Parts: sequence; structure tokens; C-alpha cells
Amino acid sequence: MAEKINIIGGGLSGTLMAIYMAKRGFEINLFERRPDMRKNKMSAGKSINLALSTRGLNALEKVGLDKEILADAIPMFGRMMHSRSSELAYQPYGKQGQAINSVSRGRLNIRLLELADEFSNITLHFSTKCVDVNVEEGISVFEMEDGSRQTFHSDRIIGTDGAFAATRARMQMGDRFDYNQFYLNVGYKELEIPAGMGGAFQMEKEALHIWPRGAFMMIALPNPAGDFTCTLFAPFDGEKSFENLKTREAVEAFFREEFPDAVPMMPTLLDDFFKNPTSSLVTVRCYPWVKKDKLALMGDAAHAVVPFYGQGMNCSFEDVVVMDECIGKYGSDWNKIFDEYQKLRKPNADAISELAIQNYSEMADKVGDKHFLHKKHIEHELSELYPTKFKSQYELTTFSLSPYKYALDQGKKNDLLLEMIIAEKAEEKIKDPAFMEHLWHILD
Repeated sequence: MAEKINIIGGGLSGTLMAIYMAKRGFEINLFERRPDMRKNKMSAGKSINLALSTRGLNALEKVGLDKEILADAIPMFGRMMHSRSSELAYQPYGKQGQAINSVSRGRLNIRLLELADEFSNITLHFSTKCVDVNVEEGISVFEMEDGSRQTFHSDRIIGTDGAFAATRARMQMGDRFDYNQFYLNVGYKELEIPAGMGGAFQMEKEALHIWPRGAFMMIALPNPAGDFTCTLFAPFDGEKSFENLKTREAVEAFFREEFPDAVPMMPTLLDDFFKNPTSSLVTVRCYPWVKKDKLALMGDAAHAVVPFYGQGMNCSFEDVVVMDECIGKYGSDWNKIFDEYQKLRKPNADAISELAIQNYSEMADKVGDKHFLHKKHIEHELSELYPTKFKSQYELTTFSLSPYKYALDQGKKNDLLLEMIIAEKAEEKIKDPAFMEHLWHILD
């Protein structure tokens, strides 16, 4: 008889994990707190766009969805920076042809649910709120839509129920469980730049647009319909903050001063600003991620990260791939499966968490700094001149399957190298392989 797996959380990573496990023959119950978003598109969750890149595409390819999802995505080949004086500066993300892909969270989740529903060994349960788990007994208790409670038994439990996971809360009650949660003093609010006449894009289509302003910024990602999903990131308090944007007059004055080129493209700005919530940004770190051979945490339940490297979904999808590989390696030995999964993923989750926090400073502030842009120019040139020897931190993180920990460590080495080149005024010498061998030898 096939093992029964309860997966608690029917978001992106939970639904993808259900599909992977169903392909291996397990009996899957997938539980989601929200209503079925396929029936009620308004319940499709956060509409904020996601940046799908190599790691996420690798995970989707293994279930045959990569090409379909890419067909509904928009490639973004670089950043387009908007200054206060409305000047534009473009910075490519990688080598020629390398792009991250703007996708709708809701549409991607719906497509994963549709695929999951095609498996006879996956049962989908919606409007089911997890209120307790008994890890030792493999019991999950849910509050149903009518207020009643139901209990479901299983051999294993996978917790993919987000940053405030009920599955993790149960583990926190046990002994020797490390848990750390912290918020940035930065919130976000979603806004919109609608399509122009005839569905035309009002800005460069194949770029992620950034209005960097130091302590705050606005970004915009393109959608297939010609509109852009915008997000304002700003401190909760202080001079330029959400606490000082309480009236329509204050908001209009703030946007005209800080984002003058965007205002004419945002006819519903004031309505959107006061209609849409101001949300917070949390980082979650914990360990262990597993309880014996009974329960494992994945995705945001194990490692919620802030969105500034565009890797939250990609990292969670990589969790799924690694878990599946461990199942393939160890068969029915769940102690080994779960233990190796967490040991492989924990250092990399911590690394991308650190990278994401660092990248807020880069996006909001440094992309407008001349020294930073000069370093990026040298970095890009080194990538072109020595493609096998030199890879940027961004390339390793976004366009490869290299461990996040390696990308973090290599990025620190790269920064030392770039600072040495600038300090020695050796920008022209980098074309000389002998000179570069000398520098690389110093850093090794």
C-alpha cells in the first residue's frame, strides 16, 4: 500500500511538492487554507509578480511546465534605473540573452493546482485551516469551512504553510528548536502602471524598472497585458516613510517629487495607494527543519526571505528538487531522506536570506552610485572576457544551479578583486590574462 503524505499548504512549493511525490506513487492529501483560487480568481493570493529564474525553471522542467510558464512570462534582461530628474540608466543582468522572467504568482499557482488535479493520487482540500499536528502519530487537525474540525492521518507530514506556519509552530513547542524571526523597518505597497492605448507598454517592456532613492524605492515588473505591477518599498516611520503618507495631498506631493516620470503613467495612483494594504517584510530562520522521519518543513515555513533578490520562489522550488533527489537516493529510509535534505538546504537558505537583505541596499541606493556602477561595468567586462574563470555573484545566484552559499562566498571574493582593480587604476589591464592570473592568485 502506498504511503500517505499530508502536505499542509497549497501555495507554490506545496503544490509542486505534491506533484513530485505523486509521480513517485505516494498518496497525497494537499491542504490549503484559502478557497480554491481556480474558482475564485480574486483569492489567487498576493498579486505581486515573481522573478522566475534558472533554479525555478529547473524545478518546473522536471514536471513539464517550464515552457508553458515561460510562454506567459516576460523576460527582463536588465534593470532600468529612473533618476529624480527622469533620466534613465540601463544595467544588464547577465550575459547576452540571460534574463529573469516576470510571472504572476496567482497564475502560476493556478496552473500547478490544475496539474496536481490531474493525478488520481492527489486529493485537494481547500478552505482547510491547520490548527494542530501530532507529529509522532502523523495526525493533522483542520478547521473546515463550516467551522467543524476534521482529523487526517498520514505516514509523513510536509509543512509548506508559509512564514507563519502552523506546522513549524508545533515544532517550536519541542526541545532544542532554534527559531529567529525579524522584520525590516521597511514595508511595501502594491501599485499599478496600466497599459497604454491598445495595450501598449508605457515603458521598456523587457526590464525591471527601479526608482532608487536611498532609504526607499519603487520597482515595476511588466505583465503580458501591457501593464506593470509596481511596488513601493519604504520605511514605516521617519521623514520619507509610510507614516507621513496619510493624506491624498501628501502622497501626490511625495510621488511628484520622487517619481516624477511615473506619475503621469499612474492615473489610479491615489485610489490604489489608499485601497491596497501596507505589508511588512519578515525573515524567518529556524533549525532543525525535520522531526525524525515524520515531518519536514519546506519553503517559507523553513526559511522566509525578503524579496530583494527575486529568489524566494526559486529557493522554495529548489527545496522540492533536493527533497525529491533525496527520496530517489534513499528510497523508503525517511530518516536519511529528511536529514540529508535539511543539511543540504539549510546553509543555502541562510545564504540567500543574507543576500536578499544585502540586495535591498543595492537596489534602493547603490544602483545610483557612480563607484558601484563602475564596479558593475568592470564585473560585466570580466564576465565577458573570462566566462569560465569569472562569474558574478548575481550570475551564480540567478543563472546557475551553484549553491547559494558558494554564490555568497564568491561574491565577497569578487568584490575584493574589483576594489583591487580600481585601486590600482588597472581597468585597461584586465584584458591581459597574465595580469588577471596574478590577481586571482592573490585572492585564492
